[in-house]
Amino acid sequence: MPKVRLLPHPDLCPEGREIEVKPGASLCQSLLKAGVEIEHACEMVAACSTCHVYVREGGASLAEPDDNEDDQLDNAWGLEAQSRLACCVKLKDTDITVEFPKHTRNHAREH
Repeated sequence: MPKVRLLPHPDLCPEGREIEVKPGASLCQSLLKAGVEIEHACEMVAACSTCHVYVREGGASLAEPDDNEDDQLDNAWGLEAQSRLACCVKLKDTDITVEFPKHTRNHAREH
């Protein structure tokens, strides 16, 4: 199973972490299942960009973003070339390294 290495983030994952994910699984759902409280205001339908992440390693193994994901990424805080929406990322057989942005476009965090 592929591994997702999470770089430290003060709120979501202070110590960093590594989780195993089934191939084909959604990154956002896998993070939530592992107890990482990533924001997902649109309930993972690629309509809000609050689940924005940076895929720092292994991104070449992922499918290219579709037009809908690209459109929503334009609204993400701190957009970079390695930006993806976690709700759109489906893991393959390759390990990836993910970094969470410092901020999201959400004004209020929901639990």
